[in-house]
Amino acid sequence: MQTLSDSEVQQRIAERLDISDFSGKRVLLIVPDATRTAPLPLLFEAVHGRLSGEASQVDVLVALGTHPAMPEEAICRLLGISADDRAGRYASVGLFNHEWDNPERLATIGELTKKDVEEISGGLLSLDVPVQINSRIRDYDVLLVMGPVFPHEVVGFSGGNKYFFPGISGPELLNFFHWLGALITNVGIIGVKDTPVRRVVNRAAELIPNQKRALTFVVNGKAEIYDLFYDTPENAWESAADVSSQVHINRVPKPFKQILSCAPPMYDELWVAGKCMYKLEPIVADGGELIIYAPHMSEISITHGDLIRVVGYHVRDYFTKQWDRFKDYPWGILAHSTHVRGTGTYKFGIERPRVNVTIASQIPRDVCESINLGYRDPATIDVESFANREDEGILLVRKAGEQLYRLADE
Repeated sequence: MQTLSDSEVQQRIAERLDISDFSGKRVLLIVPDATRTAPLPLLFEAVHGRLSGEASQVDVLVALGTHPAMPEEAICRLLGISADDRAGRYASVGLFNHEWDNPERLATIGELTKKDVEEISGGLLSLDVPVQINSRIRDYDVLLVMGPVFPHEVVGFSGGNKYFFPGISGPELLNFFHWLGALITNVGIIGVKDTPVRRVVNRAAELIPNQKRALTFVVNGKAEIYDLFYDTPENAWESAADVSSQVHINRVPKPFKQILSCAPPMYDELWVAGKCMYKLEPIVADGGELIIYAPHMSEISITHGDLIRVVGYHVRDYFTKQWDRFKDYPWGILAHSTHVRGTGTYKFGIERPRVNVTIASQIPRDVCESINLGYRDPATIDVESFANREDEGILLVRKAGEQLYRLADE
């Protein structure tokens, strides 16, 4: 599939962004942080230019989920705002981070009842879940999501209403549906459009009182756009997910015994570099090894590292069969743990992961071993020695984390 030139992207935004949705209104533009491949400078300039003079106000909120906050300088780099532009044409644009852990910045807009949860989850979970979202939405008429769509380990495909939940949501809903995704498993959910977790996200979004719109897009690894769509978050996501399923899913004939999964620099902690496992788990052979190669990475998680060190990385059943021991930990952390460790069994007190996950980073051996992951010194790895060895059952993925790999007969 061909990608669009910058001028074609700008033209499509001019044609597809319905300016009548924004005329005289206060607009909150919701964007991803730096852990997603996206040509945000190009898109932000085009969208702001389209809204300028029509909307009464345009501000930006970074949908961090639980990722670390970005300094204003970093947000400006993300959006391609120079110092001169910040003092000039973008001087009135508010630049905000989501604050998931600040109760004063969260508003409760409703609840998913126990009945809702049982219905959506197929009986996997049964509880009432409050729906909280960043309280800044009260100051705006229109919420405009602008983000890419990729296969995703928790919801099936990212994007759309996921920018509200968990992008700018409170922790209860986030923890709930991440654990729901973990119960279904990464392999069972990633790259699937209609999932119970997507239904949770869409159901929660119905409670948002604002007008909602989305500009969704699908990119390659160079941040070049295949296509973009503007509509309600549900419809725009639906169209983008169809394109993503064509360009982001690679089918291979047989599994590999060893995969070197190279984390790009934007994955600077294991919390996000785990995507290098999620997207490749379906094609690792039983008993095979997946190496997350990230020589630049030194953190497990700035936000969640302390708790992850306590919990470790384990297969799903390690937690479900010891639920009284783990039920009071944040479920999002348990979900992350199982997604990185992958599928496996826990029987008679013995854990047997299907895949051996090795971390080759600045995280020391003793730390990796203490959290139940393998270790390898990245200096001992010659990346090129893994190239062109598919016939031997060895695969090199140079920029992992966004392209999903699945077996051809699945």
